[in-house]
Amino acid sequence: MKRIKKIYCGTSLAFGTVTLLMALFLLFGQSALATTPAEELRDQALEDARTIDPPNTERAGAGENNTNGISVMWNLEEGSLSGNLRILIILTVISLAPSLLIMLTSFTRIIVVLHFVRTAVGTQTAPPNQVLVGLALFLTLFIMNPVFSEVNENVLKPLDAGEITQEEALKEAEKPFRRFMFKEMQRKDLALFCDIAEIDMTGMDLHEPETLDPIPMSVIIPSFIISELRTAFIIGFLIYIPFIVIDMVVASVLMSMGMMMLPPTTISMPFKILLFVLADGWDLVIGNLVKTFY
Repeated sequence: MKRIKKIYCGTSLAFGTVTLLMALFLLFGQSALATTPAEELRDQALEDARTIDPPNTERAGAGENNTNGISVMWNLEEGSLSGNLRILIILTVISLAPSLLIMLTSFTRIIVVLHFVRTAVGTQTAPPNQVLVGLALFLTLFIMNPVFSEVNENVLKPLDAGEITQEEALKEAEKPFRRFMFKEMQRKDLALFCDIAEIDMTGMDLHEPETLDPIPMSVIIPSFIISELRTAFIIGFLIYIPFIVIDMVVASVLMSMGMMMLPPTTISMPFKILLFVLADGWDLVIGNLVKTFY
């Protein structure tokens, strides 16, 4: 048995090594294998032309804005990002997208409130986490639709058309998110993080977002998250109150009947579900939760 395990481990190690080598070869060996006789002739012609006509730096930099702020030059010709580098950038953006979604949008408040609703009703796994996250995600898209539309019109389309550079696009993309976060955050949280970061707030009016432009995003984002958590916990407390009353009534009835061995939650959970359904709880919770952003 031990011999079979050794053979299996050795085979797995060899297979993994071969797979890794093949992946590295396919990833980094494309450029080395991509050279053709036609490309060699073109490179030779460019070398001959360079010896006759010196490089014109003005002509080489004339189209530096045609690639949205990134220009790659080789052999006096305009170039673009290689496929491998594009894949790396796309994977980096995808890996950061969940964090940006949580930090800069209404997702935090929504998912915390939905968790409080499920806990208050007493159903441990109904609705499941996938349903709560999906509902929070689509509610976030609904609430943030004006912000996303503004980013698409003022940033993505001009950037794709080459009208603005990437630095300008980042600055323009910050503006709608800053306005949204300023509108939702509590000013005492912003003052707290400004004090921690030792930012001089002289001449700034906490109730006028236009005067808060010098404050960096590294201060605005944690202030916004703390404000969202505080608001979500306040809403969760209000949701808990009627269900706590039901638990207290059921516990008192069971105590008066001498049924001390019967857990009160076993009896109270059906009544809480009934109350939630009769009061149209999902409509009340989701409707009032969305209205807190308007």
